[in-house]
Amino acid sequence: MNSFQQACIVGSGIGALSAAVLLIRDAGMPGSHIRILEEGPTPGGALDGSGNAIQGYVTRGGRMFTDETYTCLWNVLQSIPSPGAPNRTVRDEIQAFNALWRSDAHARLIDRHRRVLNASDLGFNFQDRVELMRLLATPERVLGRQRIEECFSTHFLDTHFWAMWRTTFAFQNWHSAVELKRYMLRFLQELPRIHTLGGVRRTEFNQYDTIVRPMVRWLLDRGVRFDYGMRVVDADFAADADGLRLETLHCVREGRPLAYRLGAEECAFITIGSMTADSRNGNDHQAPELVRDQSDGAWTLWRNMARKVQGLGRPETFCGNVDESKWESFTLTMRSPLLIQRIQALSGNPPGTGGLMTFKDSSWLMSIVVPHAPHFEGQPEGVYTLWGYGLLIDTQGNHVDKTMAQAGGQEILTELMHHLGFEDILEEVRRTTTVVPVMMPYITSEFACRSASDRPPVIPAGAKNFALLGQYVEIPEDVVFTVEYSVRGAMHGVYGLMGLGLEVPPIYHGIADPKVALASLRTLMG
Repeated sequence: MNSFQQACIVGSGIGALSAAVLLIRDAGMPGSHIRILEEGPTPGGALDGSGNAIQGYVTRGGRMFTDETYTCLWNVLQSIPSPGAPNRTVRDEIQAFNALWRSDAHARLIDRHRRVLNASDLGFNFQDRVELMRLLATPERVLGRQRIEECFSTHFLDTHFWAMWRTTFAFQNWHSAVELKRYMLRFLQELPRIHTLGGVRRTEFNQYDTIVRPMVRWLLDRGVRFDYGMRVVDADFAADADGLRLETLHCVREGRPLAYRLGAEECAFITIGSMTADSRNGNDHQAPELVRDQSDGAWTLWRNMARKVQGLGRPETFCGNVDESKWESFTLTMRSPLLIQRIQALSGNPPGTGGLMTFKDSSWLMSIVVPHAPHFEGQPEGVYTLWGYGLLIDTQGNHVDKTMAQAGGQEILTELMHHLGFEDILEEVRRTTTVVPVMMPYITSEFACRSASDRPPVIPAGAKNFALLGQYVEIPEDVVFTVEYSVRGAMHGVYGLMGLGLEVPPIYHGIADPKVALASLRTLMG
């Protein structure tokens, strides 16, 4: 056991919150000895949920979980009491919700003629199958920095399978083949049910209300201190024969510089990078701004740290090409059930059961999902929400004479209504709907083509009193752009730095389960 009696945590995303929970639960650290430094005004990082029925609700993203893959997340949430039922945990509440509202999508793909396609026909030919098997069999070191589009034919990239897989997980054709391989192996059990999303588990409300609020309340009840408006921009280290120690965090608060010096018995957990950094909201009539200058502290901090110390990765690999990492989401707030009723009639799915609907021929590659209502705490009866996003935001719309990046919320809604074939109710829906589009410059930056050393280890070589958190650390075999990745990283950091000797739950390998492997092989072979 290490002798750390205090901890400082930079950032308050799910990885940081999980680290605080684990320090208290598993390391026995008093909550009053833990301090969380957060640049923004609220905790949660990418797990956000805000707004109201008048100005409009907004979530930047939506997460889908699975029972098999999210073992670390479930482990942490099994310790957090549910706000609505203190005798049950957040994990219990999520299980109960999914027992009532099972995912069984009937309309995963819609074509240009507004027809629901037979998504169970994945569209593979022999070459597609060979290419997929080759990807799975090729070592990561051999794949290197190859792009997905370099590993597959044009035919594969036009299949029903790829339309579903890429929009479910937000892959661009130019993203890393290594990351796709990891996803194929990590979510192998989803392959036979990708057309229904039958393995997906959701939360009753958005993830901020369901997961972040209860975690923060649990931490506050135990005395954890949250310091908001604290932008951490640099760090000082001292190297000696014993290793590398973090000495000082340089912060900015209300425009004034502050130095946070770590005590001899204090350790630090630092979130590096941010996939929601510099995100901006638009409104009904104004497109969201695209910020390119990396004003967010998470990137500044990592860049400064990496310049000082070898082995802390290469942040420029992930934040250096906004045009390959950006996309845009949007949230509809509807004060009429009309659109929800029409989507249910088209898809055959009540809200909360249908999963992602993708418009396969959309020039924006637009997808939407209708959640169970209410999706936000305090959401009034008779108010409904819908979330969607576009992967290809610099192409002209099929119906709106703008790129998605140039379009205001009502124009995005108009494009969506045409894809659905609901022009007859367009004016009524526009009149009763508020749209909040969100631009995210780095949302899929973690999928960037990279070298093995571009992501640093959770506990860098020689680090004595600090660990790294978030989506840009390297955890072998696991998949970024998941809540699980952040929580698993927190476990590795806390258990390793504190010398607890506890085992992190093993990574689920579907290929090691004969039933899963056989079912997936049958799907691949058609």
